[in-house]
Amino acid sequence: MPLPPRWVRRALLVPAVPLLAAAVLTTLPFWVFLAAAASLLVPGRLRVLRLFWVAVVYLLWDAAALVALFGLWLASGCGWKIRSPAFQRAHYVLTGWFLTFFFWHARWALRLSIDVVGTDPDTALPGRPELVVSRHAGPGDSFILIHGLVNWFDREPRIVLKETLQWDPAIDVLLNRLPNRFIAPGDRRAEPVETQIAHLATGLDANDAFVIFPEGGNFTPGRRSRAIERLHALGLHGMAARAESMRHVLAPRPGGLLAALDAAPDAGVIFVAHTGLDRMLTGADVWRELPMDKRIVMRFWSVPPEEIPAGRDERIEWLYDWWARIDLWIEKNRSDTLRA
Repeated sequence: MPLPPRWVRRALLVPAVPLLAAAVLTTLPFWVFLAAAASLLVPGRLRVLRLFWVAVVYLLWDAAALVALFGLWLASGCGWKIRSPAFQRAHYVLTGWFLTFFFWHARWALRLSIDVVGTDPDTALPGRPELVVSRHAGPGDSFILIHGLVNWFDREPRIVLKETLQWDPAIDVLLNRLPNRFIAPGDRRAEPVETQIAHLATGLDANDAFVIFPEGGNFTPGRRSRAIERLHALGLHGMAARAESMRHVLAPRPGGLLAALDAAPDAGVIFVAHTGLDRMLTGADVWRELPMDKRIVMRFWSVPPEEIPAGRDERIEWLYDWWARIDLWIEKNRSDTLRA
């Protein structure tokens, strides 16, 4: 379904969320009883009830975020100063608060733990802009990464996202007020994707983190096969062979990262791998895996600007080398993220 225009989303979707949240709250005992009864009929430990609780928390989280964003809009003079540095910072602080709240509930309801390994001082201390290059696998990994950048490393992310994420009203309002870019692949009316990414990566300051997912989507075996076929169809048989050797990641598309590197020559690069969400690829996977205790591990590697290759072909080879390294790390660590 195509994304409706912004004015339609603001007029219909935004007010619908608080109204729906209010309706759920006023009838919450009935729905909790129904979910608990349904949990007795399916295998797993309170599977339906826990799924329902996560959905309710997310709905209330969305509604509260929209109310807070409306308050910021009023305080800014009905949007007059909404993009001023002070209000931009207020939006990042608000993002940190809401992500902290959401992940506290996720840890409690889903029994999740999130561990970071391999953190370098450059990722924890401001001092230079960073291009954060992450794999994409399973639902929620983007939330975890942004949570880490905002709340652990005090960074202000600029994110390249899919246009369809604007169906979520809170994400739509919040991220469109901050320097982010929603990409609609195949949209001939828009500037080329690389041009949009270059504009977003221009002017990064010391505590900015430009976030990009070179795979272009969540990992699935089908997408992996199609990515390899696409490379063969383009005559890039060497890159296709390298992609075939990587079992847990999609072949990275280098164009966006190359554009960001050209636009931010003083930035370092942080490569991010994670494991723990790999088995949650479909709705059935989420349903099956949800009650399981999980340990999500994130690995950061920091590359200073002087170690980034200069030439286009060298940078593409360098990206594929890092993706092979990430694939190997996932192979070694994915079995350690499930706990009985």
